Amino acid sequence: MAFQFMPGATAVGISFDSGVVLASEKRVSYGNFVVNKNTKKTFQVTDHVGAACAGMIADMQILVRQVGALAKIRKLETRRMVPPNSIAKMMSVIMFERRFFPLLTQVIVGGIDSNSQIYTLDPLGSVLPDEYAAVGSGAEMALGIMDSEYKAKMSEQSAKALAIKAIKSSVQRDSASGDGIDLLVVRRDQQLEESHKL
Repeated sequence: MAFQFMPGATAVGISFDSGVVLASEKRVSYGNFVVNKNTKKTFQVTDHVGAACAGMIADMQILVRQVGALAKIRKLETRRMVPPNSIAKMMSVIMFERRFFPLLTQVIVGGIDSNSQIYTLDPLGSVLPDEYAAVGSGAEMALGIMDSEYKAKMSEQSAKALAIKAIKSSVQRDSASGDGIDLLVVRRDQQLEESHKL
């Protein structure tokens, strides 16, 4: 019963030939109450890594700030960019250290190193690599679309279209998801953010 009002959401991550697409819808709800209809759940962590979340937005905002600061320190020490797997590992360590009072968020970390990388993290810090992923209360609907339509080495436009289609699918069946879609495209040379109305 303690998690009765755990906020629902849908976030997806898809790798393509030269980067990743992270997408989430904009609604924040607790139980049957819609708290906000314009919340950003995609985050730029570093120049080459982004993240998307489902669950408690405040917990994710704190996690992104902490990991972003640690990544800047690491970059200064090594004089190299911090790869996506290291960012996912940093998040994992922080989340595991908080396991008795967990950060109530599910996270997708995506970025580009020598290739495109996607990682899913649960509130206890498990790190699961994949080519595409979905988290949140609408994940089942989103994964149904991505399982049937994802292809390795997709183009950026195809990956964006698939991410939007997956989020739209979850919005149709999950009352905790809706009110628009935010996209974060992470490429080797830049990150682009887009917003789409439903």
